[in-house]
Formats: sequence, C-alpha cells, structure tokens
Amino acid sequence: MNDLTKGRRTRLMVVDDNITNLKYAKTALSDIYDVFTVPSCAKMFSLLEAERPSLILLDINMPEMNGLEAIKILKNRAETRDIPVIFLTAKNDPDSEVEGLNLGAADYIAKPFVQSLLRKRVEIHLTMESQKRTLEDQKLELQNFNENLQRLVEEKTGRVLELQGAILNTLADLVESRDDVTGGHVQRTQRWLDILVGALQDFGLYREETADWDMKLVSQSSQLHDVGKIAISDGILRKPGKLTPDEFEKMKRHSLFGARIIEKISARASESDFLKHSKIFAMTHHEKWDGSGYPDGLRGEEIPLQGRLMAIADVYDALISDRPYKKAISHEEAARIIIEGRGTHFDPVLIDVFQEVKDQFRPSPGG
Repeated sequence: MNDLTKGRRTRLMVVDDNITNLKYAKTALSDIYDVFTVPSCAKMFSLLEAERPSLILLDINMPEMNGLEAIKILKNRAETRDIPVIFLTAKNDPDSEVEGLNLGAADYIAKPFVQSLLRKRVEIHLTMESQKRTLEDQKLELQNFNENLQRLVEEKTGRVLELQGAILNTLADLVESRDDVTGGHVQRTQRWLDILVGALQDFGLYREETADWDMKLVSQSSQLHDVGKIAISDGILRKPGKLTPDEFEKMKRHSLFGARIIEKISARASESDFLKHSKIFAMTHHEKWDGSGYPDGLRGEEIPLQGRLMAIADVYDALISDRPYKKAISHEEAARIIIEGRGTHFDPVLIDVFQEVKDQFRPSPGG
C-alpha cells in the first residue's frame, strides 16, 4: 500500500510451476498490482536480488525445491524474512498447512482459485502488513519519548491501541472471509459474551476468577476464538451442506490450530493478557460441562471460565443463524435449547445467569 503513495503500484510475486495458474493469478490481480510470475523457487530467489515484492504467493508442490523448503530460506534471510508469504496448494492436507503456518506463512489459498476470494485475501494481507508497519513505527516512537512528556505518551499509546484494534478486526475479517456462511459471527458472539460477563459482575458471581480481568481486553480477545479456521481447508469450511463424520473430525481440529497460531504469535511478541485470553477462547469454546466436548474432553470447572462463557455465546449464535444444513430458529427456541443444556453442555451457574438476561440476546430487526 505504501508503494501506491509513492507513485507506483504494489508489487506481488506469484511462484508456481504451472503456467496456467500463473496466468490466472496475473489476470486476477494485474489490474490492481504489478504482478511478477515466476515458474520456480530458483528463479524467485534470483529475482529477489533485484526486486522486493510486498507479498509472495508461493506454491507448495514444485519440483527441485518445494514451497516449504523455500520459505525456510526466505525467513532465514534478513532481507526477505519480513515479506509475507501466502501458500498456494491444491492439497486437502491440514498438517502441511499448519506446518507452513509454523514456518512463517501468513495464510494459504486453495487451488483452483476463486478470483474474487484471491483478490480479497491479497487485499486483507496487504492491509495487515501496512497496519503492522505503522504499529511498529508507533512503538519505535514510544520508545524515544521522555518521561516528562506524559501527555504525548498517552496520546501515542491511544493510537497504538487503535491500531491493535484495527489489526485484530482485520484478522477476524480474514477468518470470516474464508467461512462466508457464518458472516457476522465474530461480532455477534462478542456481543453475547459482553452481556454474560456484565451480568456476572452485576450478580457478583465468579468474582475470584474474574478479579484480574480487564473486561474490555477479554471482550476483544474473544474475536480470535475461531482463528484456527484459517488452517481448515476450503473444501470443508465452505461446504454447502452437512459435514461427513470424517470432515467433522477435521473441522474439530480448528480449536487446536487456533491455540497453536496464538502460541506462535506469543513466541514473537511480549507475553500479554490479551494473548492468554485469546488462546483460552480458541482452545476451550467447544468443551462441554459433562466432559463430552473437544478437544480435551474437559469437565465442569476444569474448563476455563472464558471457554464456558463462549460456549453459550457460540451455540446461541449458531442456533439463530442459517447454515447450509439447517434454517435459523427463533430467539425463544434457541433460548429454550440453551437452558435445556444446563449441567450437560453448559455451566449451570452461567445458565442461571443466561435466564436472567436472555431477552438482551434477542437480535434486533435486520441484525
């Protein structure tokens, strides 16, 4: 994006040994970006000596050197380690996709490409990189502030927090851009969670567990509860119908994938309560009070309070929303099902709270 402000278009590099894929990607993107199409990793490294693209779209399966081998080299070189890489893959192989994410890939896109999705994903990642660079610039400024310039420090800190929120929203949008049947899910579940947490405070419940919670931070961190869906293949995530048992088992792994992604972020950043809450939400929102949930089959108060809260918000939103395999049901019917889950799916104390505030869950007309 900064390239545009300097009078030239943002440059992308597409690396794939299939000439058809290269032509298709260039057709999809060249009206917006300068696109370099490269048929091998060797030629990519040669071109990188003269060009620095803002983003690399890299095929995983190529002869001589594959994408996983190439990204290791890219991330080990100071001059290329900060270039975001999106993997291109025709494989339905979550393990390879997670390996790629662990090696530093920003995302992956399944082939054959959907032109509008390809353009949107590229746009989102370039926006995130632009915001990341801006945030890093702001942090460098903060390090140089004098202690006596407290007012200026507070102003700059506010800007950093705004940027953090912008990056968080962009990441949440990225998850929902892949799972288009659940549009708005992140924002709605955050709303339901806020209602429940506010009621806990009003009723003086779970005071010990929430004593050190920054409620605004907890609310924001809940937006990453489904971030692990980034590692679920499009064939499963966007399937226009009910999943098979095998597909559902693969879908269930998004809880583990989400925790791993947040752990990776934690390894590269300072430890923060935001990331701690985010990991708990991602890992435990599908656990059930009776121990029949996943991924760990936790029971009762073994499940962190964040997971028990999000379980209610997540299920309620699923019930009142259309899915390829079912129609949305009414607020009244959804509330009844939630209440019937007291002591089996859900924490009994939280269900008692839900009964007190369930009318606040009622969706507004058109939303």
